Amino acid sequence: MTELAQQQRTAKILDQRAHDLLLGHSFAHQQIGFIHTLDIDYGEPMKQRTLLQVEVSAQQKRKQTSTAHHKYRAQASEQLHKVIETAIFKQLEDMDAVIQTTIGIEDSVATILDILAVKSASVGRLEPLVNDLSWLGRELVTLVNLPYYRNQRSKKNTAVKVDSPALALRYIGLDNLQLVIPTFAVRHWMPHSTEPFSLLKRRLRDSAMANAIAAQKIAEINDVNEIHAFTLGMLLDVGRITLVRLYLKTFEQVWQRKVQIARQENQKDLHTALLELKPDPLFLTTLLCNKSIQVSARVIDKMAFKYLPFKGVMEQLQNGVNKGDSALPLTQVMLKARCYSQYLILKEHQLIEPDETAAWFSYFQFTKTELKTLQTSNFTNLAIQID
Repeated sequence: MTELAQQQRTAKILDQRAHDLLLGHSFAHQQIGFIHTLDIDYGEPMKQRTLLQVEVSAQQKRKQTSTAHHKYRAQASEQLHKVIETAIFKQLEDMDAVIQTTIGIEDSVATILDILAVKSASVGRLEPLVNDLSWLGRELVTLVNLPYYRNQRSKKNTAVKVDSPALALRYIGLDNLQLVIPTFAVRHWMPHSTEPFSLLKRRLRDSAMANAIAAQKIAEINDVNEIHAFTLGMLLDVGRITLVRLYLKTFEQVWQRKVQIARQENQKDLHTALLELKPDPLFLTTLLCNKSIQVSARVIDKMAFKYLPFKGVMEQLQNGVNKGDSALPLTQVMLKARCYSQYLILKEHQLIEPDETAAWFSYFQFTKTELKTLQTSNFTNLAIQID
């Protein structure tokens, strides 16, 4: 295997591992195959009394019953998820409905992001659009009134409490809004709950933020429009958000229907097995890893941006670069940003080795300047000043 092929293989493995980690630390460990402490054989077990023959017989019977039940439950889960997969792909055929009902993306959000991308942008053009989005108005007012930003304004004797979106827009300013509005939009689209994956929502939010900031930093170094990079970096996770929402909603609907049918038809074993089933992390991580970029590309295409040059970039991210062509500068930025944001979460949870990191960074051709800048960057908060 050539060095490039080995690096490509490493990149694919680490991408899958980062997706596994979204669903839980223990799950990611299981997928790698780590041995848990309780599984280690420390030597001879303590002596126990000899089981009576009747106890041995009962133990074997329980084991056989338990094994049979586990097999039956696994079959029930497989059949359930075949129905769920079909239902999800059927829903994805109508992307307009998914955007409106599953994610909840309003047309005016795309218009606002478009306006912010052009030099002729003004608060006056944004104001009526923001007024139509009550959730965005509330977020902007809340941001301006945070103690941290009120203290910034108090130094200029302007620390009045802001109570209207129009005033909040003016205090925040266009430069800051280019970062704030994409961030608030993506947070608004996040699922309300991701149970039983309790940390998934937070990790999706942190991933989007890290991806956007990394894209901004890399773009700045390479003379690529940093606002385009930040915005697309934030939007890149919309596919994962969509698939998480679709899976959890569809699982609940299909599961309830199957449980009801099993109860009505007096299928006791199936009913018992179904009651024990929960959303499957392996199914979801595979779905996210294989389909999220394609779904992001379709959602972004439906947002129909006029001025943000995302269409060609998303085509390259989805399908790769055509033979004889070269990757667009913004495509290169996105690939590096996604890699680095995934590296951050893997490093935090000690799920990546130095040799893997070196191969990964080499595959995406990070420069020393890029890595030095990223190593000293803050990926949790927006670097904004509100006057």
